[in-house]
Amino acid sequence: MKEIRAFIRQHRIADVLQALRESGLCDLGTAGAGCHNITVSQVQRPLASGDPTQQHYSMELAEAVVAEYRMELVCADDQVDALVDVIARAAHTGQPEAGWIFVSDIGRAVEIR
Repeated sequence: MKEIRAFIRQHRIADVLQALRESGLCDLGTAGAGCHNITVSQVQRPLASGDPTQQHYSMELAEAVVAEYRMELVCADDQVDALVDVIARAAHTGQPEAGWIFVSDIGRAVEIR
């Protein structure tokens, strides 16, 4: 099992989720086929953006930040390459440092009931 963690620009997250739905690799409406436990969280990353409209000043961090989403999901080992490809294509902005995708091994997963 693998965890895919992607940091995606705010204006691309809806396209990424739609692409995952349309790919048939993830059923976002259920815990069924494909990827599991998809979570999406809003985050801020200190970074000078190539597009000034994507950057704002954070009073909490006292510096310029870019608003992004962190998306995490768990999938079977044989789905990683296809899912990473779908995410990368849908999240593409053409700008440098437009996001990152990380893949990690899951040693053990225990469902809480």
